[in-house]
Amino acid sequence: MRAKRASAYAATAVLTAVLGAGPALAAPATAGLPGTPRPDAAGASAEFPAIPAVRSFTPAAGGAAFVPDPGSRVVAPAGGPLEDEARLLAGELRRSYASGPAREGDIALSLERSNAGPESYELTSSADGVTVRAGTDTGVFYGTRTLLQAVRATGGVPAGTVEDRPDRPERGLMIDVARKYFTREWLEARVRELGDLKYNQLHLHLSDDQGFGVQSDTHPEVVSPRHLSKSDIRAVVELAAQRHITVVPEIDSPGHMGAVLAAHPDLQVRSADGTAVRGALDVSRPGAARLVDDLIEEYAPLFPGANWHVGGDEYGPLVADDPEASFPRLAAYARERHGPDARVADAVTGWLNDRAATLRSLGKRVEAWNDGFSDSARVPADPDRVVAYWSSNKLRGRLPEDFLREGRQLLNLNSRYLYYVLGAPANFPYPSGQRIYEEWTPAVVYRDRVVPEALAGPDRILGARLAVWCDQAAAQTEAEVAAGIRMPLRALAQKLWDPGAPALAWKDFAALADQAG
Repeated sequence: MRAKRASAYAATAVLTAVLGAGPALAAPATAGLPGTPRPDAAGASAEFPAIPAVRSFTPAAGGAAFVPDPGSRVVAPAGGPLEDEARLLAGELRRSYASGPAREGDIALSLERSNAGPESYELTSSADGVTVRAGTDTGVFYGTRTLLQAVRATGGVPAGTVEDRPDRPERGLMIDVARKYFTREWLEARVRELGDLKYNQLHLHLSDDQGFGVQSDTHPEVVSPRHLSKSDIRAVVELAAQRHITVVPEIDSPGHMGAVLAAHPDLQVRSADGTAVRGALDVSRPGAARLVDDLIEEYAPLFPGANWHVGGDEYGPLVADDPEASFPRLAAYARERHGPDARVADAVTGWLNDRAATLRSLGKRVEAWNDGFSDSARVPADPDRVVAYWSSNKLRGRLPEDFLREGRQLLNLNSRYLYYVLGAPANFPYPSGQRIYEEWTPAVVYRDRVVPEALAGPDRILGARLAVWCDQAAAQTEAEVAAGIRMPLRALAQKLWDPGAPALAWKDFAALADQAG
């Protein structure tokens, strides 16, 4: 007992030094991170060292921090849903796992809490130990991430009670693995990073004009020479599941199909004068749907999560001045399929609806880029398709509030703030973590416009993703990409967990990021 108390008082000295609380042992360990909370800070606690900041922390008056000592264990029932969470945390802390009961100095994980939300949790800490409680193993996992960050940042866990939950249900990172080869090890490192920051989605863009990034057995001819194997993908998906992250695949069509069309030139759109349209799949060709559905059906078991992205953006024929005159074959197909007044836009909408039907038959929820919802189409887009809204450099179709007013759900990929485009071409400067932290919220979807509050709730704007696009694949190495997205990821994690004004100034948030890992 004496050794434990001495360790706790030493931890208080460490914590107060790191958190800027004045003389060691003279103030509670939670007296505040470096700097002063901004006057407009809303809700999130600046007193607990975690990214994203916890939503609520009640310090224990005069309580000494918990510091895991050599005898500390991470405790959870053997064989239950928390054993893997306990073993993971034990390994990260270099402590042992035990199946219980907990004793003084242990970290106990428990599902004995009414579920205040599938990702919510409670963490209680004192010098004698820590308990993380939630209604789900996901909530417990997030509680262990908060504990781990505190230990990394300060050596211990401030005494008191955390009540925490995310604001937005979908929080993710998109990586273009079509145009740049990323190793399995690099992707796994991103999964670990995402898990520690409480993200829950990894979106993989598999196909584009310059490449197709994953092994295919049904159509090996479309795959790039350097690509991820199915065993690579299985390993990433398995690790993601352990970190409570869903992997969302995207096969972009009917545009951005250049890698597929290189092997199937007969399926490429040609204009009235015979000019081939780069990357554009001819949806009127009987073999086009079969090819894409072959890939969808092949990959569905490889990506067992419920979400799937069908692309739908930047289809060349739709940006022509007169699509019907320029592409008479597509126009004739539209009339044949959708009625005498149908247009090329109807053919494209019907194509995406058909892919959505295939995916729904496989149990998937479908999302598409916002310009996959054509203004000029008379055929309605399938009603359940989620809008992945990206186009903030140029308005492509409707504003985000138009989609929300018609009852659609939306994901925010605002290209002004959330696009990390390799090579930083015109209109796409590398994103700034500070700008995301200080200017952006989930309601800022198009440029810097704010969606009306009545339309911007978590049930409408589901969340956001940071997007890594590899337009110039050689512009950065894997290590440079990881370094470049590090602070944008942390800033975005904060604003998706709590969209209110952050409690810490940016410089102090950045300093905490260095401490917490």
